[in-house]
Amino acid sequence: MNIIALDLGSTTGWASRVDGVVDSGSISFALTRFEGRGMQYLKFKRFLAQICSTVKPELIAVEEVRRHLGVDAAHAYGGYLSHVGAYCEEAGIPHTGIPVGTIKKHATGKGNANKEAMVEAASVAYPDQQVVDDNQADALMILSYSIKEIATPAWANILNGCDK
Repeated sequence: MNIIALDLGSTTGWASRVDGVVDSGSISFALTRFEGRGMQYLKFKRFLAQICSTVKPELIAVEEVRRHLGVDAAHAYGGYLSHVGAYCEEAGIPHTGIPVGTIKKHATGKGNANKEAMVEAASVAYPDQQVVDDNQADALMILSYSIKEIATPAWANILNGCDK
């Protein structure tokens, strides 16, 4: 199953698995001084379309964040999440959110692991990936969880709308 995993934010971590081969990274959608607020979403939308055309995902999994430290972060996350949801609905791609604590517990055994522990866990789980930041690490662990818990024959039937 081809999968895209995303840790959404102004710097978005991404990981993909295509025919068993894993790739990952992080990309910034930070605005320059001369760009309007909506530009970050246009940049994200282009990125999402590009990675989807390359990966041809059968599932997109995102980190499901229920609490943000600031209003701006909450608004930005909602904007990115709405673009993922709309893209997936339009393209017919199953998508799901995985709670932050679930990802951290899967990666480290602790549901409240810090950024350094997540980077270490991702580096151990995917030694062939050059983990550059916690966003990429989170995306890799979202991918790992998705492969282990979601990309199963039973879930594939449910995600494709055929749960009988």
